[in-house]
Amino acid sequence: MLIHPTLDLLTDLGLHGMAKGFRDMADNPEAAALNQAEWLAILLEREVTLRQQKRFESRAKNAKLRHQAAIEDVDYRTPRGLDRTMFLAVAGCDWIRQRRHCLLTGPAGIGKSWLACALGQKACRENLSVLYQRVPRLFAALALARNDGRYAKLLHQLARVDLLILDDWGPEPLTPEQQRDLLEIFEDRYDAGSVIITSQVPIERWYEIVGNPTLADAILDRIVHNAHRIELKGESMRKKRVTA
Repeated sequence: MLIHPTLDLLTDLGLHGMAKGFRDMADNPEAAALNQAEWLAILLEREVTLRQQKRFESRAKNAKLRHQAAIEDVDYRTPRGLDRTMFLAVAGCDWIRQRRHCLLTGPAGIGKSWLACALGQKACRENLSVLYQRVPRLFAALALARNDGRYAKLLHQLARVDLLILDDWGPEPLTPEQQRDLLEIFEDRYDAGSVIITSQVPIERWYEIVGNPTLADAILDRIVHNAHRIELKGESMRKKRVTA
């Protein structure tokens, strides 16, 4: 007799996970053997699970990740210098909570972007905010924003996430405007948020990409010395898929 009023009340309160759990248990004869505390524990668990799933879906949507990648699907068999133990340690996301960084380097097609997105997806699952940006498009967006008055707003959007993924850094040298843009981004994130950078260019050559020695010191000092380094090597995985 109380099933429908209870369902209505749970729904009105926005407790949709508990409402679904209540319906499922009401239809399950075995639930009759549970006491009140056990019923309540199961309903609360359903509510928590649903809310966690909704938070993840929202964070994943806002992250705009390029690839539908997951840590569980990482290929460790292909020889490319990816150490399973080290990568799984990075996937734990403690470095993001500690506001450290991760640098992924290697030749084209080796899977850098995919791995970065897998780490981003895991961060979303850990209830951390993430934003993916391809560096060439980001610089173009910042140039437009500078001209139409949205520059400060865009920088604020980049600064407020827990993890910013900057994909495809280099190899072209930066223009003076791009140097200043990058300095602003990293200055905002210094001791405040984490960055993943992917690049075909070895880290020791990043100073050449920045160009201006003074700005290169200011930019890279905020990132390189406080970062995990994942250096990949080998043939393009895309080429191997085509020939397989």
